[in-house]
Amino acid sequence: MRSILVLCVVITTNHLFAQLAEPVQFVEKVHDFGDVVETKGLAVYDFTFTNKAARPIKILAVQPSCGCTIPDWTKQQVAPGKSGFIRASYNPKDRPGYFDKTLAVTTDLDGNPIVLRIKGNVVNEKSENKDMPYDLVVENGHLLFRNSSFNVGKVYVNREPVAAEFPTYNRGKDTLKILGIIAPPHIKVNVPKKIAPNAKAAIKITYDGRGKNQFGYLSDNIVLKTNDESQPEKSFSVYATAEEAFGSLTPEEQAIAPALKLESYSVDLGTVRSGVLTERNVSYRNTGKKPLIIRHMQSNCTCLTIQPSSKTLQPGQIANLQFTFNPDGRSGLQNKAITIYSTDPINPVQRLLVRLMIE
Repeated sequence: MRSILVLCVVITTNHLFAQLAEPVQFVEKVHDFGDVVETKGLAVYDFTFTNKAARPIKILAVQPSCGCTIPDWTKQQVAPGKSGFIRASYNPKDRPGYFDKTLAVTTDLDGNPIVLRIKGNVVNEKSENKDMPYDLVVENGHLLFRNSSFNVGKVYVNREPVAAEFPTYNRGKDTLKILGIIAPPHIKVNVPKKIAPNAKAAIKITYDGRGKNQFGYLSDNIVLKTNDESQPEKSFSVYATAEEAFGSLTPEEQAIAPALKLESYSVDLGTVRSGVLTERNVSYRNTGKKPLIIRHMQSNCTCLTIQPSSKTLQPGQIANLQFTFNPDGRSGLQNKAITIYSTDPINPVQRLLVRLMIE
């Protein structure tokens, strides 16, 4: 009897992990062409994927973000375990400089598109100053950056700090000096004290999720004080997504672990009128055999407010999540999400998708 129980748990666990795996698995979703010579024609790249789903899939459409990108793809069905491709052909003619384009891939599995990206730098064969990083396009005084903010990605409230590096480039004629750094206690910033003219450098940000001790999508601010006359104080937002890390569980531990199950993972509110609040309830339940704790619930829009009836659920207990959508100032199709962080060790982060049309 014990062996049968263990086997059932293993099968259930594998099924859960299979649900979390991407059914359309790409080798990569971002391709950097580097320098693309304008006079040499199209820059072409094939994104290859494998069908990890249990049934054949078909690519229904590929929508590029710009007419400069010509898509092509595997037109026939792709059987389970087999591979296909999405081809991106970028036309560099009369488009000098940095580009960053996307392709939205829709399959017959669901309506959520898979987003692929291509980027690069269109140059002339006689282009000068090729040492300047082409993808650093955001100016902050004499320093160039990829973005106006820093995103360190996923951090954990119960693990060691996470570090990430962000490139910068001094396009000025003088040495840029870092005179001071202002940052919250859970963020450490390491940057060279001096950056020579026309030189690259890296800003290293170390984020301590334990020190922040919050869940969800988080935002902080740091300031670099410099001798840059054009902009001496350089302010940046620092973003991170904080979760709880769980170690490996034995089959016996998995059998009695808490488990969060939502009544539904997608809610369509239909068509709503502007200015009219819309409320809904979705139940959630602890299907495990130990108490479940909801660490945090977060919507990705101020227009969507949430109110859980309980954050601690005993085994078998059911609670309700009430959410309210405020359409003020919005129109057309809306796709929003509520992210739930819990002590479910197998699936600690779950999302409820909310869709509606504002008339």
